Amino acid sequence: MKRQLGAGRAEGSRWRGDGGGAATAWWWVAVVVLGHLVRSARAGLLESNPGLAYNFYQKSCPSLDSIVRSVTWAQVAANPALPARLLRLHFHDCFVKGCDASILLDVAQSEKTAGPNLSVGGYEVIDAIKTQLEQTCPGVVSCADILALAARDAVSYQFKASLWQVETGRRDGTVSLASNTNTLPSPFAGFAGLLQSFQNRGLNLTDLVALSGAHTIGVASCSSVTPRLFNGNATSIDPLLDSAYAKTLMSSCPSSSASGTVNLDGGTALKFDSGYYTRVLNKQGTLASDAALAQNAAAAQMVQDLTNPIKFYAAFSMSMKKMGRVEVLTGTNGQIRKQCRQVNSS
Repeated sequence: MKRQLGAGRAEGSRWRGDGGGAATAWWWVAVVVLGHLVRSARAGLLESNPGLAYNFYQKSCPSLDSIVRSVTWAQVAANPALPARLLRLHFHDCFVKGCDASILLDVAQSEKTAGPNLSVGGYEVIDAIKTQLEQTCPGVVSCADILALAARDAVSYQFKASLWQVETGRRDGTVSLASNTNTLPSPFAGFAGLLQSFQNRGLNLTDLVALSGAHTIGVASCSSVTPRLFNGNATSIDPLLDSAYAKTLMSSCPSSSASGTVNLDGGTALKFDSGYYTRVLNKQGTLASDAALAQNAAAAQMVQDLTNPIKFYAAFSMSMKKMGRVEVLTGTNGQIRKQCRQVNSS
């Protein structure tokens, strides 16, 4: 999931809910539907993972949600790249040793020094949230939970309402090794490799297709795209890539050694929407791993279903909560870091 946020604001105001009564009403319908889905599934979610809970900090840090939301929304308002960055940060944490905030650690040969993580960002937002929480509820809230909450709130900013509830109660890990990042899905992977990466984390086909929808925002490095465009110095377009869209990509990545970036979603790069799936079906997925979703019959049917925005938001929300449970540390395991970039000294 190589993404951060690209440029362009086509129809941006409509999706923030300030573009007219009809658009606003439509989004509130979506939010209400999602809220119903969340409430209906709540008991089952908790039963499936007894180590986490909703409102885990209700007594120990009752202002947690408001602090995370206010800091995150303020920073997203100033920097629209952050939703994609924080979403990717959470994903890259959970896929390596589980959701334990190990990606945040500044130690020699840590996860953040590995190739797939060199373009990951959003650390400063987590630091800002942690600083405020340590002033209000010292030693209480884990960095792993902050990651999960900030990713949700960053994505939810455009809707001004939470797209999903976050289970909390995670604790922080103490080990971060670059060598462990080989569990991250590759942008060059075919369908079988992608599915295996997800299954290795206890996730399934539905989760693969739903979470791939995160590519509706963000950018990819040219190095992740040029193998679909060039063979050495010669043009060699991937047959799974629409030729007109390939030319668009080549305008940003004009050679196999180009060092720029391209929008992951070539249509609505600033909107967290379901248009990504329509583009995958039209051979306009930016990465080879996007195109791979249309190469399996079951996955392609799910892609078609998730072109419906309400179905996408519901599926994405459920899969984000499921991913947020991957190999979590709870109870007395791990620690609650005082600073997210380093383990506690004692």
